[in-house]
Amino acid sequence: MASPIEGPHRGRPRAPAPDGRRSAAPARGRGRLPMPVLALLVAVFLTGCAATTGSTAGESSPTAAAPTAVAPTVTAPWAAGAPGNTAAGHGAPGTGTPGAEGTTRSRTGPGVHPDTPAPLGGLGPRTLALIPGDTRQVVVVTGRGRDANRSEAVLYRRTVSGWEAGAAWPARNALNGWTDHHLAGDLRSPIGVFTLSDAGGLLPDPGTLLPYDESPGFSIDGTGFMGEPLAGSFDYVVAIDYNRVPGTSPLDGTRPLGADRGGGIWLHVDHDGPTQGCVSLEEGHMRQLLLALDPGQHPVIVMGDAGSLSR
Repeated sequence: MASPIEGPHRGRPRAPAPDGRRSAAPARGRGRLPMPVLALLVAVFLTGCAATTGSTAGESSPTAAAPTAVAPTVTAPWAAGAPGNTAAGHGAPGTGTPGAEGTTRSRTGPGVHPDTPAPLGGLGPRTLALIPGDTRQVVVVTGRGRDANRSEAVLYRRTVSGWEAGAAWPARNALNGWTDHHLAGDLRSPIGVFTLSDAGGLLPDPGTLLPYDESPGFSIDGTGFMGEPLAGSFDYVVAIDYNRVPGTSPLDGTRPLGADRGGGIWLHVDHDGPTQGCVSLEEGHMRQLLLALDPGQHPVIVMGDAGSLSR
């Protein structure tokens, strides 16, 4: 529902053993090789044996060539995406520093660029362009259809090799589905990309890094659209920054776009029924999300039906 306010070392290969090696005691009557020639053959044989892979200093001959160390290939971190790279004022998708992971070994192959991130949840170019360049955490909530109120949530983390998906969590959204132009009372969840700045709930802070407002103002009772009890729905919430002022409690009622555009759109605990405009997750998953979200990673939520998000 909506809120009540709405590399190894390599050595030379082993020299092949001479074929038809003669006995150390030559047969009587056969001519002996001249000593200079015999000394030369012995020197060549010993040099080849000493170059076997894995030999130690005590095993190698002074005449052996030292193994060549092969250094691993290391790529530098990605360059930070500068704000203003797109018309929307965000960094271009696919750019930015990888965060604490630092450098990584190159695993590029033909046709693969080391700075190309892995795909992000089937999002299209228009949607991707709205994700800020410094964002390293994205909650993608994908509706099953424009008018459906069941959806799926996945937390993605950006690593040096691209976007890494977490577990898929069942979710619910508004009774009538999704809309590009949310209005108060339309019983649809807004489609778009929104920052996640503040959290709160009726229960104590579980340990989130987001600012957390524990307050009795998150109490709720009554029943939902399916007759299900609503008690406990706001035990944990994360404010979705749609028509609100980031940096304030989720309970703050300021509406920059006007009251007619609705507000109080939250991530909150599922009550086994569709919402008025929010996105709900099972309580255990809400706790996991609160513990995972890090304001230093500039988290956002991307929400809407699959067709809209693929644009």
